[in-house]
Amino acid sequence: MIKLLGISGSLRKQSFNTALLNAAKTLAPADVQIEIATLHGIPLYDGDMEEASGIPEAVTTLKQKMIASDGVIIATPEYNGGFPGVLKNATDWLSRPPADIAQVFNGRAFTVIGATPSGFGTILAQDAWLRILRQLGTRYWAGGRLLLSRAHEAFDDQGRLVDQRSREELEKFIQGFAQFATKTPS
Repeated sequence: MIKLLGISGSLRKQSFNTALLNAAKTLAPADVQIEIATLHGIPLYDGDMEEASGIPEAVTTLKQKMIASDGVIIATPEYNGGFPGVLKNATDWLSRPPADIAQVFNGRAFTVIGATPSGFGTILAQDAWLRILRQLGTRYWAGGRLLLSRAHEAFDDQGRLVDQRSREELEKFIQGFAQFATKTPS
């Protein structure tokens, strides 16, 4: 069984990015399991808090899920031409203490997808992640892009991905990433 972790970068209950991960979960091949995580409960990074109280439980739980996965899918919204602060904040916590970077990030397969109501997709947010993921030593899958524009038209009122073309693209994307995630780095 291939285990993928999808992390939604939006805190909204009706998040298009969480809905996109839910669609990926339903469209994944039978040998691919996708667990979805949100960033609720992760406080703003504060070095004084870390020193006084250690790593918050929500961060530790997310780290354990990442370590148990073969690959991580970041579903990022695009806010003002970049990715949301809550997603970067979570990444900052996940890289603490620095000794954990190797276990959590280094060599782990990562990819970035995104959904937005705008017509331009999430290309700027996705591109902004490349530098960070490279810095953390991940294996970034660039075998495809998934930029869901006009997401409000692609999902129904229950958050189901109903646009057939988007469903087909997502299914193909997940298959490709799952294959990449299980390959041993050379």
